[in-house]
Amino acid sequence: MSAPPPPPLPRLVATDLDGTLLDAAGRVTERTREVLAALEDLGVPTVFVTGRPVRWMETLWAEVGDVGLAICSNGAVVYDVARHEVRDARPVPAATVLAIAERVRAVESGARFAVERLDGMAHEPDFVVDPERFRPTAVGELADLLEGPAVVKVLVRHPEADPETFWRAVEGACDGLATTTWSSVGALVEISDHGVTKATTLELLCADLGIAAEEVVAFGDMPNDVPLLAWAGRSYAMADAHPTARAAAGAVAGRHDEDGVAEVLAGLFGLGR
Repeated sequence: MSAPPPPPLPRLVATDLDGTLLDAAGRVTERTREVLAALEDLGVPTVFVTGRPVRWMETLWAEVGDVGLAICSNGAVVYDVARHEVRDARPVPAATVLAIAERVRAVESGARFAVERLDGMAHEPDFVVDPERFRPTAVGELADLLEGPAVVKVLVRHPEADPETFWRAVEGACDGLATTTWSSVGALVEISDHGVTKATTLELLCADLGIAAEEVVAFGDMPNDVPLLAWAGRSYAMADAHPTARAAAGAVAGRHDEDGVAEVLAGLFGLGR
């Protein structure tokens, strides 16, 4: 009995950034740039699929060739890298944001909220932020923050709660209303509109490109990558990934700070060094 033929080579690469493609310093290494450029020459696009908002991506475009598409804010935004503009958005309706806050505060009275809008982040006065990383576009009561541009992601933080316990509490409160995920080391939960994940947005994008799930290879490391890793035909969690990501992936790549993604891709496509 002959062995089954090997699966076809992927037609698209989908990769998370922090803790996955980027090194410990948050940069794209020379080795990774070489591999991504080689794939571009082969006609295999790379889509960056990240929880980062667009405003946290500007320093990376030149490093990865300033081409292609990125899925940001956990699936809420599709960004055209070459044009430097939002191609599509899947926002959270204002009524849903207020309902989320009401439900979450009912189970976690210490919860504090911020919203990621298309013009940047806005937050409640007692939502603690790092002033070096976050420059809010507005500070005020949650209802007032919804009068600006469309909200693509809701952030909820608790200053004292255990991170995973808080995530589970928020997840339960939002069940059936919104999609929650967690990719932080602290008690910070990210909330998208119901059904919006990295995977569902990538599926829509791949449908436009005529690419099936089995033709995608995906990489990730945190709970917000689980839907992506489960959807793609081939998927790899990083060696130092969260247990939920490892459980969802079909295989394990090397560590993110050892060019784990680049080494897997070089092996799949026979790129060598």
